Amino acid sequence: MRTDSSPGTLPAREHLPAAGAGTPVLDVVVPVYNEEKDLQPCVLRLHEHLKRTFPYAFRITVADNASTDTTSQVAARLEAQIPEVTCFRLEQKGRGRALRTVWSASEAPVLAYMDVDLSTDLNALLPLVAPLISGHSDLAIGSRLARASRVVRGPKREFISRAYNLILRGSLQARFSDAQCGFKAIRRDVAQVLLPLVEDTGWFFDTEMLVLAERAGLRIHEVPVDWVDDPDTTVHIVKTATDDLRGVWRIGRALATGSLPLDRLARPFGDDPRDREIKDVPRGLARQLVGFCVVGGLSTMFYLALYSLFRQVAGAQIANALALLVSAVANTAANRRLTFGVRGRGGVVRHQAQGLVVFGIGLALTSGSLAALNAATSDPSHSTELAVLIAANLAATVLRFLLFRAWLFPDRRDGLPASPPPAARQHLQHQQHQQYQDHPGQQQYQQDPRAAHDAYGTTGFRADADADRTT
Repeated sequence: MRTDSSPGTLPAREHLPAAGAGTPVLDVVVPVYNEEKDLQPCVLRLHEHLKRTFPYAFRITVADNASTDTTSQVAARLEAQIPEVTCFRLEQKGRGRALRTVWSASEAPVLAYMDVDLSTDLNALLPLVAPLISGHSDLAIGSRLARASRVVRGPKREFISRAYNLILRGSLQARFSDAQCGFKAIRRDVAQVLLPLVEDTGWFFDTEMLVLAERAGLRIHEVPVDWVDDPDTTVHIVKTATDDLRGVWRIGRALATGSLPLDRLARPFGDDPRDREIKDVPRGLARQLVGFCVVGGLSTMFYLALYSLFRQVAGAQIANALALLVSAVANTAANRRLTFGVRGRGGVVRHQAQGLVVFGIGLALTSGSLAALNAATSDPSHSTELAVLIAANLAATVLRFLLFRAWLFPDRRDGLPASPPPAARQHLQHQQHQQYQDHPGQQQYQQDPRAAHDAYGTTGFRADADADRTT
């Protein structure tokens, strides 16, 4: 697996080579809190299954979330008895905190976790991690809501699970089917860049990680699972649901404002023919046309409503200019975000200034049409004015789309400044990677992740390193 990527730029996925003896390819984390009764049966069963079915070296890591019973002693005995088992003690609770800490410190190229109750049939473990080993996918999740899954649980848990996923689909446009199934895996190179962006340390950790990965364009593989509900679960449903809804609101707001640096998770294109460079063929044209038409239709209705409002207190030319100005600002902002996928606040003023130039062209077309109408008849009806404006706006719309696509929001892959030659790009990435590795927080992080977290915070040292980038 490649390890020479600069921070924020993931390498192309590759098939993981067969590791040497004793080097784990898979690290399965079992987060536990006061599980003195279930821990040993879980680990023994998981170890036996991996020894029998998994073709690579593996490790099982017990992540103790500040247990107050004898869980830590049970974990220590298992570590002493089984070479493939290790334990990690945390002094604070939180499943997300445990996974972030252990995954960040692990050297295994594939990282997974499962709940201690082993509600998920272990036969799904190899299909879960196989796409990550082969290089096909970046993350993998077990899904209890897939059609091929077989699930045994009460109607209350079923309703809550499906309602939560409907909320994710409606509010965050999530396309994965099951966010909270305790059966997931991730490639280590992806985790190194993705985990610092995940803020939650509790049960919402899974959802936040998946939403950010999906929005960044990473590939998420779903595996149907057989799952039997644990009636003795210690999860507090009401508190967990409340925390999850708060997390959905926080992530939705961050995505809407473009404050998340998802470009750090960019992958180079693979072997999919749809991703190849094809000369003289515009990219994304169909999707942009659909988005532009939707935004244009809404902007036109907004413009006509404003014109009708302003026409009650001003003449036709002034009402037209004011309505077109307000709707143009809204149209540029909507097309910037929805049609051409430009996120963040960078370049907003420049884009709006260029949009006003396009507005001036539209104003000339519509004002000229109104002038021609007034020259043809001294007292045109309001419906006639609207009909003339609609026709003029249709003509202006075609020109506006061409200007938006070619001038305001050009495809950044078309210009050399946005895509330097390979030699220059490799040199720049080498400089960035060296800055990243030389940062004192990164060096401390490699030696002691917990101490680095205390000294720099969850993302502080990575953010400091990113601030030095010259991209």
